Amino acid sequence: MAEHKPGLIQIIKAVLGAMVGVQSEQQRQRDFSATSPLPFIIAGVIFTLLFVALLLAVVTWALA
Repeated sequence: MAEHKPGLIQIIKAVLGAMVGVQSEQQRQRDFSATSPLPFIIAGVIFTLLFVALLLAVVTWALA
């Protein structure tokens, strides 16, 4: 499979699919053929931090 540079939408779809646990085999193959894993790692860290911040906000609101 040829290497390629993933677009922003593809990175977001891949990270959100991985977080939820649903991703097609075709999408997974496309992700692993990317030239560098760095964009996926950065997006994963950002989305994880956003998820934790959202959880903290909901808990703080619920306990108020």
